Amino acid sequence: MENVILVIHLILAICLIGIVLLQKSEGGGLGMGGGGGGVVSGRQAATAMTKLTWAFAVAFLTTSVVLTILAAQNAAGSSVVDQIPVEEQSAPVVPSGDALLPPTTGDAPLTPPRSE
Repeated sequence: MENVILVIHLILAICLIGIVLLQKSEGGGLGMGGGGGGVVSGRQAATAMTKLTWAFAVAFLTTSVVLTILAAQNAAGSSVVDQIPVEEQSAPVVPSGDALLPPTTGDAPLTPPRSE
């Protein structure tokens, strides 16, 4: 069920991209410019391309909401962290204070000899 809706969603996305690219450019950005249309001239006549764009957009948003609901239902009560296999580990070994000091042998100096 989820895979079928996902395939329909992808097809709608491609169709929506195609129908938007096929529409006539009105020039300018953010609705400015445009040949005679705009805020002052009133409402444009809805063409078949505009109606088809709205239909694809509504269908795309509907499949988006359905996929979100299905994903939320499938993920209810589970977590990604629950899927990680846990291995038994022993407590880390902490060295004692003497283990942190360098080994001393007899009267050897603690600093390395200078190289010349």
